[in-house]
Amino acid sequence: MQNRTKKKPLRSFWRDYGSTALFLTLMVGFRSAWADWVTVPTGSMNPTILEGDRLLVDKHVFGLRIPFALVRLTNGEDPVRGDIVVFDSPTDDKSLVKRVIGVPGNVVRLYAETLIVNDRTARYSAGDLNHLRGLLLSTSAQSPLVMREQGLGKDHDVMILPNRITRLTFGPVEVPQGMYFMLGDNRDNSADSRYIGLVPRRNIVGRATRVVVSLNPDAYYLPRRGRFLTPFG
Repeated sequence: MQNRTKKKPLRSFWRDYGSTALFLTLMVGFRSAWADWVTVPTGSMNPTILEGDRLLVDKHVFGLRIPFALVRLTNGEDPVRGDIVVFDSPTDDKSLVKRVIGVPGNVVRLYAETLIVNDRTARYSAGDLNHLRGLLLSTSAQSPLVMREQGLGKDHDVMILPNRITRLTFGPVEVPQGMYFMLGDNRDNSADSRYIGLVPRRNIVGRATRVVVSLNPDAYYLPRRGRFLTPFG
């Protein structure tokens, strides 16, 4: 008699809320394995990505994973130089967003903040000054410079903070199989592979494809203009 009493509330629950529970389970599984969005709290990818950006992340492109795990069911594509990726830090498992700079077999080094990959030196020219408009006031106060980095994969803007003490020279480091070298576009304020080491392929969660919306911490988290559904070049 007591067992029947216990079963009735359970059957009643599934009758009333079963579809909702199934929807939530599928949604969470979809976000874990297929696509998701992440919030960027730091300026390590300035000027490309700003604090407060919400990024759309394509997770299945690097292989379909079992939800809530690093185990992949399919191989997917391999990250390429220039991709902006989300990955679990090899030091503390925190979720980070950086740019792939070195793929397996590459030799990477920095010399006076100039990037060199496989003995090819990046070219630099003046970057898009419009990027400076969205920076936080604390970053703008550091006299940032925006430079266009070209010739080593996807051309993109990087930011230099000339008054900040950082590692201007690094390497050379040869990237072994199954590992990747990551850098932030904000070269003088980024905890990347110069500090956390190389990133295993299995730690790479997905490719960031665009800014969904950007909320400005300096303006009571009001949306920034011009960044809604903005794709990365």
